[in-house]
Amino acid sequence: MSRKWILSMMTALALSAAACSLAGAESILEGETEWATEAVAELGETALEDGVYSAVFDTDSGMFHVNEACEGRGVLTVKDGQMTIHVSLASKGIVNLFAGVAEDAKKDGAEMLPRTEDTVTYSDGESEEVYGFDIPVPYLDAEFDVALIGKKEKWYDHKVSVSDPIPMEDEEAATEMATE
Repeated sequence: MSRKWILSMMTALALSAAACSLAGAESILEGETEWATEAVAELGETALEDGVYSAVFDTDSGMFHVNEACEGRGVLTVKDGQMTIHVSLASKGIVNLFAGVAEDAKKDGAEMLPRTEDTVTYSDGESEEVYGFDIPVPYLDAEFDVALIGKKEKWYDHKVSVSDPIPMEDEEAATEMATE
């Protein structure tokens, strides 16, 4: 056997092995795609019926959270399969929220979330004006991105989640809770 023939065979084997590896990688990627599609479908199955709910709003920050008077909960509204949670924050220190990451919030044309002025009443009877926001909720029980900007005009990325929805019997009470 000539040296040239051996090199040709080794090259052919190497190319064959590479092709097998690529085929294997394709099947692995197809499996991952199927898994991701199933996971998204499962998240969609957790959709609630249209209505108004009290729900836990959790964040990754001690500075960005629901006002203590609201006991960690916001008002989750489901309409035509779309979910939005109204949360009253701890103060007026957070001036804007964006559904997504800070990098996108800084872009021209980025739409900030609507801000409200809410009155919260504490257990001692004292009341205070704070900012509230209506935040779109893509799914329950899993984190999603929300960016915020405070009075110092610096954007921050945060992870938030919404869980434990409990139907609110009286929509008027829910509306009051959202604007108190």
